Amino acid sequence: MISATLALMLQGVPAGVSQGGAPPPPQSTCDKPVYMVVEGRTIDRARMGQYAAAIAKSEIYQKLGGYYVTVPRPIEVFEGEVEPDYVNLTVRFPCIQNARAFWNSEVYQNTIRPIRLNPSAGDYRVTIYAEAPMRADMVGRVGDARFTHDFSRHNIPQSDPLVVGPNAPAAKGESE
Repeated sequence: MISATLALMLQGVPAGVSQGGAPPPPQSTCDKPVYMVVEGRTIDRARMGQYAAAIAKSEIYQKLGGYYVTVPRPIEVFEGEVEPDYVNLTVRFPCIQNARAFWNSEVYQNTIRPIRLNPSAGDYRVTIYAEAPMRADMVGRVGDARFTHDFSRHNIPQSDPLVVGPNAPAAKGESE
């Protein structure tokens, strides 16, 4: 399981950094944020710690504009049961292309992902969700959470063949 402090460290946020005023957003084709949700059971916490450290060391999230928006464990449960080994972690990317670039990257597919798969360190689902548009009554009342850097030109080497996305071969058992 990843602690809140580790989640911030993984994002490459140096201690004591002031966020200050945000510059105007860049002109980019990568400007429709998405959320990658990782949820499921953690079986081997130590190996998941190694996995998290490998993601941080690779700086793949920083290069693609990805960052954690939640910590993996609930701070409170309003309804139902949450098993002690259950996690739900959300990563925000500036666009679906960058979420796919993360998943399809050589470093993730060939170096990082095997840390949690051989043998399995957990039973996870990884899904992508579009960011909902802001309601008109909330404009000006909450931060706009906009990206101020153009992450569309990342040049991250991709695995061959691609694993996800429109140019990836269909997964076994799926129809076109």
